[in-house]
Amino acid sequence: MGTQPDESAIPFDTIRGPAGRRLALIHGFTQTRHCWGPVPQLLATHAEVITVDAPGHGDATELALDLATAGDRYATALGPAIFVGYSMGGRLAMHAALARPDLVEGLVLVGASPGIADDAERERRRTADGALAARILDIGVPAFIDEWLTNPLFDGLGPDNDHREERLANTPDGLASSLRLAGTGAQESLWGRLGSITCPVLCVTGGDDHKFTEVANAMGSLFGGKCRIVTIPRAGHSVHLEAPVAFADAVSEWLGTLPADRDRA
Repeated sequence: MGTQPDESAIPFDTIRGPAGRRLALIHGFTQTRHCWGPVPQLLATHAEVITVDAPGHGDATELALDLATAGDRYATALGPAIFVGYSMGGRLAMHAALARPDLVEGLVLVGASPGIADDAERERRRTADGALAARILDIGVPAFIDEWLTNPLFDGLGPDNDHREERLANTPDGLASSLRLAGTGAQESLWGRLGSITCPVLCVTGGDDHKFTEVANAMGSLFGGKCRIVTIPRAGHSVHLEAPVAFADAVSEWLGTLPADRDRA
């Protein structure tokens, strides 16, 4: 491989795979790079897999970045790569593709949205995110994680796949910073910029996650590059954790449609 991630700036783990292609996995809010279940190992049969901590999370708890800045920094440190982002990680991945199209070779967006288009709705979300950040600081991470996992979005998760223990590695300050800087309310809407993303895109959602399946379908025709949408039945928002084999199969099949791997040796 060629350029390697800058470990002094972004905490990461690497699973070696076939030379020529790299997948950079970015988790969702309250998670860490250790919250992908069996997915990294499943994908490592097709590529080198990098799992990273998002700003404010895990070992990057003191990294306070908005999504535009994070997108540029993560693309520069991790690319060239295909970015695989779940929920918040998907929003970061889209910013990476916009900031460094020369380094982001493709996107896999898992239950992800390009933000809130309506200004008033986005401001209401910013206020709600600020209140949520204050609650984290007030009650602490363990109590907040227990509350967070009761969200209906996570009905498909349980003790065997919710990664509660890994989430407890986060800090109140880090999670609060993430909400205030990179929450959906703080993020500029990317709906009008999706046409500028010309790399191949795969959108994956769970069939029971109706909201984000609708978002994926709405995004599909707006991307400037080729986009495939895959909906996995009997799975919810955390489709990669609820149905990891089906998810990895969908990603692997999509990878097989892309041009031959780049030789970075």
